[in-house]
Amino acid sequence: MLPRPNGAGIIAALDTAEADRAEAWARAVAPHVGLVKVGLELFCAAGPAVVRRLAAHRPVFLDLKFHDIPNTAAGAVRSVCAGSAPPAMLTLHGGGGAAMIEAARRAAEEAAGPARPAILAVTVLTSFTAAALAETGVSGGPTQQVLRLARLALEAGADGLVCSPQEVGRLRDAFGAAPLLVVPGIRPAGSAVGDQARVATPEEAVAAGADWLVVGRPITGAAEPGAAAAAIAASLPR
Repeated sequence: MLPRPNGAGIIAALDTAEADRAEAWARAVAPHVGLVKVGLELFCAAGPAVVRRLAAHRPVFLDLKFHDIPNTAAGAVRSVCAGSAPPAMLTLHGGGGAAMIEAARRAAEEAAGPARPAILAVTVLTSFTAAALAETGVSGGPTQQVLRLARLALEAGADGLVCSPQEVGRLRDAFGAAPLLVVPGIRPAGSAVGDQARVATPEEAVAAGADWLVVGRPITGAAEPGAAAAAIAASLPR
């Protein structure tokens, strides 16, 4: 698995349907970030080949958020781990349950051995407010749900969690330094929040205990994505 960063690292989210554009972004940001993220938009447009293509520039965080019966989720993990360039990290929804997470981890180990990707459980999406979560039948607010799903996922063998910046401190208090915490919802001071609801600046997220910061539009929406990534990297405490 990819080593834990010294301090905190940046994952550049390459959210586009164009593989050529994604590779141009990857090439520009590579000196300043630890990984590049392939999400649903890019993967559905360009397929598994784009993972191999981008891995030539930086390790890939494959953020497809698998959520299915254990056998199907395990098969999906096995498929993405096959070949010469498995991702460094991949995501499943924590709400898929312990059996799904256990099956996914076993599949990753069988397919990739020591080179397997880190298995990350997505807790509560950063777009969710307490009211939006309640609409799905979950009471108690995002923090309680994050803690609930985090315990389930870690006990089932997940290596880490995806959470908003607002839950990082609570997760560190509850589970210590061991879980890898990957944190979207990062917005440098003055940046537009967009469709995110639970956000923080890079400095705030690192101070709370984040390992990896997922940054998309503040980098890819900039006139010079490489310079934007460099500025965010320079702002992080070491």
